[in-house]
Amino acid sequence: MQYFGKWSPDKKSFENRITSLFNIQYPIIQAGMIWASGWRLASAVSQAGGLGIIGAGSMYPEVLEEHIIKCKQATNKPFGVNLPLLYPAIEQHIAIILKHQVPIVFTSAGNPKIWTKTLKDAGITVVHVVSSAKFALKCQEAGVDAVVAEGFEAGGHNGREETTTLCLIPSVRKSIQIPLIAAGGIATGSGMLATMILGAEGVQIGSRFVCTEEASSHLHFKQKIVDASEGDTELVLKKITPVRLLKNDFYNQIKQAEIDCADTETLASILGKARAKKGMFEGDMVEGELEIGQISAIIDNIIPAKDVVESIWGEFNSLLHAFQRFS
Repeated sequence: MQYFGKWSPDKKSFENRITSLFNIQYPIIQAGMIWASGWRLASAVSQAGGLGIIGAGSMYPEVLEEHIIKCKQATNKPFGVNLPLLYPAIEQHIAIILKHQVPIVFTSAGNPKIWTKTLKDAGITVVHVVSSAKFALKCQEAGVDAVVAEGFEAGGHNGREETTTLCLIPSVRKSIQIPLIAAGGIATGSGMLATMILGAEGVQIGSRFVCTEEASSHLHFKQKIVDASEGDTELVLKKITPVRLLKNDFYNQIKQAEIDCADTETLASILGKARAKKGMFEGDMVEGELEIGQISAIIDNIIPAKDVVESIWGEFNSLLHAFQRFS
């Protein structure tokens, strides 16, 4: 609980290293999910007091630039860009981020040593996403300002170790001194409080924000998430890159190929190109790749992003005060 946080003297805001680092009201960060996290979602979350993030992983450089410009027009609050470091046009994305003075960048899927200094030299706050304590320590050594530790429950691309969030957070907390953000399986205030008691100082939330009015994901995808039940997602494609998917015909093809011990070339052939766009953005619920977390089982509505932030913070707040009365 060393880094948990505290209420300000006037009791109107909660303060810890994450809220200070990002200059935000609540330590709630919206994940930069591909095909869901455009400027509308990012600006809505930032306006609500959290940190909105534009997901650059599904954007060409010129599209990213458009979203950054529109996000700045929609909010004067801090926002960030999520940047997968293995993206083929990474240099162009970096140039656009520097050009428009994006204040915060969350990097993932690559070595943080490559770009962290460049970004920090430009005055940008840098956060890297990891799935193990070992890589969290490497991030600290690389000079990042904070890390996101993402557990096995998370949607989309995931760690090979399959470490759950409740195991991962205390392990990472013991390994690093820089601020820590929890991710994976969090969509409620109670989940937020649980991870913060374990050592996180904020939460990054993806799946719950996919099911918002402002998310750019297709309505068919949002509705399939609402309809999902426990056990409707699974981590597959570990021979290529692990990804958690909702079960559909495409998932069944992949699963059968894995049962048949298919090699990486066969799996890559089944996956093809633009499969995630086909599912999450274009709305093909049969043949599309549908990336979402296990927490989808408890998401039962599509609401404004502002309501998500307020609901999570309200529940967190109530539970925190209740526990404090008993302490």
